[in-house]
Amino acid sequence: MLTSFGFVSTALNLYEASPAKTMTFATYQKRDKKEREAQLLAITKNNLERTLRVLHYCIAHELPLYRMSSSIVPLATHPEAAWDYLKKTKQECKEIEKLVKKYNLRTSMHPNQYTLFTSPRPEVTVNAVKDMQYHYDLLKGMGIEDRSYINIHVGGAYGDKETALERFYENIKMLPPDVKKRMTLENDDKTFTTKETLEVCEKEGVPLMFDYHHYKANPGDTPLEELLPRFVQTWKNTGRPPKVHLSSPKDEKAYRSHHDFVSLDYVLPFFKMVSEFTGELDVMIEAKQKDRAALQLISELEKVRGFKRMSGGTILM
Repeated sequence: MLTSFGFVSTALNLYEASPAKTMTFATYQKRDKKEREAQLLAITKNNLERTLRVLHYCIAHELPLYRMSSSIVPLATHPEAAWDYLKKTKQECKEIEKLVKKYNLRTSMHPNQYTLFTSPRPEVTVNAVKDMQYHYDLLKGMGIEDRSYINIHVGGAYGDKETALERFYENIKMLPPDVKKRMTLENDDKTFTTKETLEVCEKEGVPLMFDYHHYKANPGDTPLEELLPRFVQTWKNTGRPPKVHLSSPKDEKAYRSHHDFVSLDYVLPFFKMVSEFTGELDVMIEAKQKDRAALQLISELEKVRGFKRMSGGTILM
C-alpha cells in the first residue's frame, strides 16, 4: 500500500508561518471604512503569502497533502463585513494554483465545528451554507476547487440522532451542487459513529473522511474490518486515494484530545488492516506538532520491517 502524508495549516519548523492571522469584528468596528478595508486586505495577503511558504515547505519535504487554514480571509462570511477578497488577491491565488498544480499537491480545508446541517435552527443551516460557499469560492479563486476537498462532520444529535439525520438530509439540499461535490464527511469521536457516518456518505454519494482516533473513541458496534471496505468504496470514483485522519490520544484520561505526536504503536495495527482493502492511502496528520509529527511518524514507519520510504512523504507498506 502506497501511503502519502500531510499536515494541517501551519509548518511549525518555519519561523512565523501561521496562515491564520485574523481580525475580530469588534476591531473591525473601531476602524473607519478605509482603514478597515486596508487592514483586512493586508491580513489576507499575509495569510496567502504564508500559505505559499508552507506549500514550498511541503514541496521541499515531498509531503503531497496539505490542509489549508480556514481563517485565511478574516470576516469573509460576516454579514456586516463581507468583502470581495478574491478581486484583490488574484496574484497570490494564482501563485498558489501554480504550485499546487505543478507538484500535484492534494489540498483540503476543514470548516469549524459550527458548520453543520443537523441544527433545528434555520439560521445555523444558512450560516453553514455560507461557510461552505466561502471555502469553495476561495479554492475556486485559487483555481484548485476541482482537486480539493472540504471536510465537515454530520453535526450534533440534539438528543435524537434519528431526527437530527432527517434534518441533515433535508438541510443539505440547500448546499449548491458544485460545493457538495467537493464535500467529505468525517466520523465523530462522540456523536455519529463511523457506521452511521458511512450510511450518510453512501446515501448522499459523499466520500468518508475516516478518522481512526475518532473511531477508537466512538467505535459503535461494528468491527473495523467490516467498515473499511465500505470506506474505501466511497472514494472509488473520485480519482483520489481514500483519505484518513490520524492522531493518537493525549493520555487515557484525555483520550479524545490529540497528542503532540502520533504513536507508532497506536496506528500500526490500522495500517496493517487497511492495506488489505486498498493499494493507496492518503493520511492527514492531526497531531498538535503538525509537520514535525508527520515527519517523525514517517521516519519511524520507514524503520518498520517490510516498509519502504519511497520519498520524503510517501511510504510503501
